[in-house]
Amino acid sequence: MTIIEELEKAQLKETPPQFNVGDTVKVYGKIKEGNRERVQVFEGTVKKIQGGGNRTTFTVRKLSSGIGVEKTWPLHSPLVEKVEVTRRGKVRRARLNYLKGLTGKKAKVKEMVR
Repeated sequence: MTIIEELEKAQLKETPPQFNVGDTVKVYGKIKEGNRERVQVFEGTVKKIQGGGNRTTFTVRKLSSGIGVEKTWPLHSPLVEKVEVTRRGKVRRARLNYLKGLTGKKAKVKEMVR
């Protein structure tokens, strides 16, 4: 094992959050404002998951005042406090790029029934 692989292995979270593309998640992200630090919640649909190891990122999309907002989060970052799954989505794609052109009810992902 190389030095780089050892360093990357040390940065991985012990229990990374389990979610899939299409799930509606709440991402609790730490935000620094001056000398204060607070947690801000970003809730939306997981559009894609990419990368591997400690470079894994996921993109979350939400509609805010009728405008689509996308944010990409590193999965193993210490700035991501936790990821909470609120709804399991039923999708047949790995990337949900088609959500960009949809608004309102059309932009919803079907819920997976267990």
